Amino acid sequence: MGDADVLKCIRMLTFLPLAQIDEMDKWEGEQLNKAKEILAYELTKMVHGEEEAKKAQTAAKALFAGGSDDSNMPTTELDEALFADGTVKVLELLTACGLIATKSEGRRLVQQGGLVINEQKITDIDAAYTADDAKAGIKIRKGKKVYHKAILR
Repeated sequence: MGDADVLKCIRMLTFLPLAQIDEMDKWEGEQLNKAKEILAYELTKMVHGEEEAKKAQTAAKALFAGGSDDSNMPTTELDEALFADGTVKVLELLTACGLIATKSEGRRLVQQGGLVINEQKITDIDAAYTADDAKAGIKIRKGKKVYHKAILR
């Protein structure tokens, strides 16, 4: 969505006072990101309710501002059978979490530098994780915007 469209959407899709929206017309740069956050919050509140909007806002701030609260991050509980050899390779992990459809998609993701696991960029398709890693929780970032957590209970 273009920056000009953000304020148009805020006008059409929210119940914010027009005086507040008119003030946003003067915003530039980083302030426009705040307008996008306001739009996301207001739309989520209208569709899912205020409690869910607050949860989404907290999760977004934690994920995109480098926070540590991952309680609202999409999570997959892993099956112990994945760790039959003591470890699970990165491509099997991504497949188990539903983050890739094929191993070739996963290889491309790794080769193009689009995979970060536990704050470490993954460059080796043979990277592996232990059951202890999974019990602590494995945080996965695919590309810039897809966040996921894998956990073994």
